Amino acid sequence: MISLAQRDIAHSLGKFLTTSAGIGMLLGVVLIMIGVYRGLVDDANVLLKDTQAQLWIAQQDTLGPFAENSRLHEDVKYQIKAFEGIKDVSALTFQNLQLYRNNQPIRVFAMGYDIHSFYTPHLLVEGRPILANHFEIIVDKKTGFKLHDEIVIGRDVFNVVGITKDAVSSSGDLMVYFSLPDAQKLQFLSSNEQIRNDRARGTKATDTTTINAVIATVEEGADLKAIGQEIERWKHVKVFTQEEQSSLLTKNLIERSAKQIGMFTVILLLVASVIISLIIYTMTMGKIKEIAILKLIGASNGEIVKMIVQQSVLLGILSFIAGMIFSHNLMDLFPKRTILMSADAFSLLVIVIIVSILGSLFGVRSALKIDPASAIGG
Repeated sequence: MISLAQRDIAHSLGKFLTTSAGIGMLLGVVLIMIGVYRGLVDDANVLLKDTQAQLWIAQQDTLGPFAENSRLHEDVKYQIKAFEGIKDVSALTFQNLQLYRNNQPIRVFAMGYDIHSFYTPHLLVEGRPILANHFEIIVDKKTGFKLHDEIVIGRDVFNVVGITKDAVSSSGDLMVYFSLPDAQKLQFLSSNEQIRNDRARGTKATDTTTINAVIATVEEGADLKAIGQEIERWKHVKVFTQEEQSSLLTKNLIERSAKQIGMFTVILLLVASVIISLIIYTMTMGKIKEIAILKLIGASNGEIVKMIVQQSVLLGILSFIAGMIFSHNLMDLFPKRTILMSADAFSLLVIVIIVSILGSLFGVRSALKIDPASAIGG
């Protein structure tokens, strides 16, 4: 009976393909929503993976530098390095900045690091790491800056010495990198007017030797938990493993976004299910006489049901293909990174097939009620 379904579709092929394309746009949006979520999770972990650190040391009673405000004295890095099992350390600062290119603002997330430590940006595609303590910067390719461009930030001019690719913060902002002294100056040094005002008030000047976190690597075979507990005990700081920091980023920063995206995805799937049901029902009611004739010439109810279900499943599969084409062509237009995975697409295909079968039940129910006698005399 597959030929019967095919012939019925061929009779109104334009309408069938147009309907598939319309539903496909809905499914394409579903795929993009899932891809946005995947992008959020991946963005949240890019910086963590890039550091290649095993331990994160932050201010006591905080959830780390990304979830809460964390401040430490810079010299704590030397104290951390003295612990048994610690291989190397690097002090880090983080801050949001607004850069300007051709008078257009670019929001970035700036990271300052010890240029002589184990850490260096690992996503470099052009140029070199920062070698001088002052006036050198590494930017992401999407900022539009080129090697050797000069960028005015605060009171200083920085030379672009390196270009990274797909380096983003946990919130999806493009990353830029400074030496630790330059980053501390940008973040903690007050303006001249503020300094004069503070002096007039008798306020102590802000200490610029402040950092937001320390990252550390450990000796091979060392117990991360034991080292972390020992550091917390003696230095009154909070220590996270790389896995714990990743879990915090995923749960605390994007959990609400993930729930919202999940709700939209479910709603869109329900809408697609209703549309498929209505279309199959309309198609079935539009050929009442043809179904009655089939019954009159001896076609069983099973064959009628098979024809309707096949049409519904074919509609779902064509809609899924249209959705794949739609999503892959539009994914790069979204400001947030969108990651489309084959596993997600396969799962959606299975869901679409199930929804198509369930959606055909209304049409099947109507078809089974058709009286063969109605074929005579119309």
